[in-house]
Amino acid sequence: MKRFGIVLIMLCIIPVLMFSAGSKETASSTAKADEPVVITALFDNGQPLNGFNAVAKVAEKRFNIKFEIEIRPGGNEGENIVKTRLATGDMADLCMYNSGSLFQALNPSEFFVDLADEPFMDSLDETYKNTVSENGNIYGVPCSSTQAGAWLYNKKIYADLGLKVPSTWAELIANAKKIKAAGIDPIIGSYKDAWTSQLIFLGDHYNVLQQYPNFPEEYTAGKAKYASNKAALRSWEKLYESNAYMNKDYLATTYDMALEMLVEGKGAMYPIITQALSYIFEIYPDEIENIGVFGQPGDSGASGLTVWMSSSFYVNKTSKNIDKIKEFLDFYVSEEAVGIYSKEIKPDGPYAIKGIALPEGTYAGVLEMVPYFDAGRTAPALEFQSPVKGSSAEQITVQCGANLKSAIECADSYDKDVRKQAIQLGLPGWN
Repeated sequence: MKRFGIVLIMLCIIPVLMFSAGSKETASSTAKADEPVVITALFDNGQPLNGFNAVAKVAEKRFNIKFEIEIRPGGNEGENIVKTRLATGDMADLCMYNSGSLFQALNPSEFFVDLADEPFMDSLDETYKNTVSENGNIYGVPCSSTQAGAWLYNKKIYADLGLKVPSTWAELIANAKKIKAAGIDPIIGSYKDAWTSQLIFLGDHYNVLQQYPNFPEEYTAGKAKYASNKAALRSWEKLYESNAYMNKDYLATTYDMALEMLVEGKGAMYPIITQALSYIFEIYPDEIENIGVFGQPGDSGASGLTVWMSSSFYVNKTSKNIDKIKEFLDFYVSEEAVGIYSKEIKPDGPYAIKGIALPEGTYAGVLEMVPYFDAGRTAPALEFQSPVKGSSAEQITVQCGANLKSAIECADSYDKDVRKQAIQLGLPGWN
């Protein structure tokens, strides 16, 4: 009877223990299911994080995800890090990197997820999609707004002198003469920061394409040259011609000093990339509405904008969280997410997303860029269409803008500089 009692007790206890163990296992499984999916992301140190973080904060709650962000250097060092991590299989789930030719040099089909069939891709601007595409596949989603290589101008000076925004280069020079006669520096040069000397040359690419649409392809193949292509040479000639209307101390003027001159009305026009608007807003918030933007004019026809596309997000092909990342990217390009982002970072140009209205408080200069986009009068900068860019570009543009060498001499120097890089890249047609 005692043995029977013990057996009976054990038969009663075992199910209880099994139920208890099962309950703990179920609770553990439930807890794991509730844990957020961790998505690793590799960012360029030049990308402000406050806009992304604001969007990510909402997305983390909504989609049960958590971002772990790693920062890499910019420039050549950062490019090498990205290439090395892709080659070794050590890339983060989400990679932020350049759009255009630098991206295409990564062999994207091997490393990144093709997003062409995702519904949210229909909302992206076609010009942008071309810069993140290869062989019909589309790999990128824009991180932020576009920018343009354009002319910032002091709207009060223009109004006081009765000037209109120029639609041709001849009209720009006519405006410059009137501004100079009024005792104001017409064109601000800031060659102490040599990179700024490139903008007239680089910002003219839209005009080159209007006359020679195949220039990027022929340039990459070593067939089109700046010194021998009339449309491309004109970019150097405009840079050379601008010298007559620059501030006398342009060789000693820095980027910061140039923006101060523009804001204070000591200079009227400044050829620069439109990220300068955010800098002006930060330092001179009360003056930002007085700064306008126009595209670099051609010699005839409607002027347009040469656009620098945003860096992009690319999805690592080996990630275990691809579906979650797609869910996040779908949200990231939505009107809601862009609104959240723009409360933290004002756009320096229109977004490369269709149907997204610019937020309240957008810079006046950016609003002046919208008609160019609406009319289709934009083109990506050459660096988004060709991997070829000479390493000595800014030194040569200083020589041209300072009239130390003629436009044709500088164009020829640049062609020779470009040839060195093209041969290093192993591009056909350059030997």
